[in-house]
Amino acid sequence: MLTRGVVLSDRYRLSERVATGGMGAVWRCTDLLLEREVAVKVLLPTLVADAEFTTRFRAEARMLAALRHPGVVAVHDVGQAALADGSPVDYLVMEYVEGEPLTHWIGRAGRLDPASTMSVVAQAAEALHAAHVAGIVHRDVKPGNLLVKPDGRVVLVDFGIARSRSLTGITAANIVLGTASFMSPEQATGQPVSAASDVYALGAVTYLCLAGQPPFVGENPLEVALRHQQDEPAPLPPGTPPAVVELVARAMAKRPADRYGSAAELARAATEARRACLAGDPHAARPPWAEAGAAPAGPSAPATGPAQPPSPVPPAAPDGGRPPAAPGTPPQPVPDDLTFAGPAPGHPAGGTPATGPAASTVPPAPDLTIASNGYPAPPVSPYAAGPAAGQAAAGSPPGPATAPPFTASTGFPPAGAPTPPAGH
Repeated sequence: MLTRGVVLSDRYRLSERVATGGMGAVWRCTDLLLEREVAVKVLLPTLVADAEFTTRFRAEARMLAALRHPGVVAVHDVGQAALADGSPVDYLVMEYVEGEPLTHWIGRAGRLDPASTMSVVAQAAEALHAAHVAGIVHRDVKPGNLLVKPDGRVVLVDFGIARSRSLTGITAANIVLGTASFMSPEQATGQPVSAASDVYALGAVTYLCLAGQPPFVGENPLEVALRHQQDEPAPLPPGTPPAVVELVARAMAKRPADRYGSAAELARAATEARRACLAGDPHAARPPWAEAGAAPAGPSAPATGPAQPPSPVPPAAPDGGRPPAAPGTPPQPVPDDLTFAGPAPGHPAGGTPATGPAASTVPPAPDLTIASNGYPAPPVSPYAAGPAAGQAAAGSPPGPATAPPFTASTGFPPAGAPTPPAGH
């Protein structure tokens, strides 16, 4: 049993469990050899017993260890250890990121302003593009896997169900892995995933940041996943800038070919949309993490003169959405963890594709193995009116082979601002 003080492989001493997910638990640990803090993800015993899964896990860990990008959590080590009772555990050692999940900030603020949202999206898209260039698809992009550091930088974490395009076939046939609230239509139906699937998921995260709830809700993960395939999300809140509305609509296009051609293209669009947001109101960006210290910086040259106090977090507009919590209120959970792992809709559990029209081959719920975090389904979107979502653009050309030479402006407080509670 894993408890505080247990040492893995005579090197990694467990200090505190900081997160638990469908693949395992993440612990803050001390690397006794290098005398530094690290994050160690320990797989669930049921996954350790699956030789096929552990083979993929270790192969992808090696690929991630070679990935170098400031927006991607660094992988230091991978291994297997034996506990005192003789049971084996597989683990992944990563950089320990001081920061808070994006879910924390959305839960506390209700929703984010468009300019701050575009900054988060630009940074996350840059990180995704670096992974895509390395041949890795994340497959589980969600707010809980985006950590905001004290200086406002965003780090993409938890590639636990990532899949390398070079490892096709290692995953069991027709098994869906991911978080239903942000799952692309092709992933929800068990079709092959690609970089475009991550673009869709980040588009759904963008929607959550702006609206305060996911684009689709339902009674269970299967219902939510099917809505991604069949329905259109409710309009974004009135007043959302047209460039932002268009970005969300294109990123969340049902057909992969209608989305941005690459995550790099999405990053550029988000950067341009943020500039458009700030052009009309230089003080429009008021990220909740700016409360920790300095006022957010703009995308242009540093301003001169005395520093201004941080702007307050804007409350949700009266048109709807979750209102911000009162001071001192614990952050409310954001429903980004409607997770399931089971046969894809349209496929029976045995792995043979179902026959007949796709619309009539959805298996009943009992045929699925669903693992949910227990969050209740959020209410139906209150945004019944407002500007219509932009139309998806026509098919986009494939993205460049290498990451573009640009860096998104964060518009967040500079390094040195007081540190919020640690994440992972």
